Amino acid sequence: MDRTGSVMQAAFGQIWSNGYGASRWLRNLTIAVLLTTGSVQAETVTIAALGDSLTAGYGLQQSDGFVAQMQAWLNEQGSDVRVINAGVSGDTTAGGRSRVDWTLTPDVDAMIIALGGNDYLRGIDPKVSRDNLDAILAAGQAAGVQMLLVGLNVGANYGPDYETAFEQNYVDLAEKYNVSLYPDMLTAMRAQVSDPSQLGALLQSDGLHPNPRGVALIVRDLGPTLLELVAKVE
Repeated sequence: MDRTGSVMQAAFGQIWSNGYGASRWLRNLTIAVLLTTGSVQAETVTIAALGDSLTAGYGLQQSDGFVAQMQAWLNEQGSDVRVINAGVSGDTTAGGRSRVDWTLTPDVDAMIIALGGNDYLRGIDPKVSRDNLDAILAAGQAAGVQMLLVGLNVGANYGPDYETAFEQNYVDLAEKYNVSLYPDMLTAMRAQVSDPSQLGALLQSDGLHPNPRGVALIVRDLGPTLLELVAKVE
């Protein structure tokens, strides 16, 4: 038996002893073996977008939502990526925490974590939000996926201390888990206008959720950061 055959036989002999992530481990081993033979072919990178209504595409046609527009943008860049919509409208960080394990199926290579907006709207204690985000990031780390944490710039409705603590959660956790941080989901929309009162042109009639034009701005600004994440996937 040649060297390649020996390595593959050993891989199948160990596969069931590797527990969670065995499929990912075998896939990466297969790629490594193929590299030694010069016949490797790139595999599609799968990204789960774990979020709330902004990720789910609330109020929009499916083709106009964040995931669909991001998928189209990535396709235009020639990137072999599949984006999975794991957004649930109205979800809090607690909701994301409760479903992160079944979101991280063996085929998922990376995860966008875009949660917290509904925590802020409900005035949830920033410490509670932090604990939930911490658990989500820990789950992603345990699954061996690359992660992008999306932060939030919030108002001072609950006072400056609340605002500071809430926003600092994302900075601290990104550093703790050594993951990329995109500071605010609405950065590109805010940069597009000279006055906050002009944001209405980029929002749906509810004044909260981006319209298709607003989503397009988000995608174009966030897209390059996502490509950097894809490049980290082994």
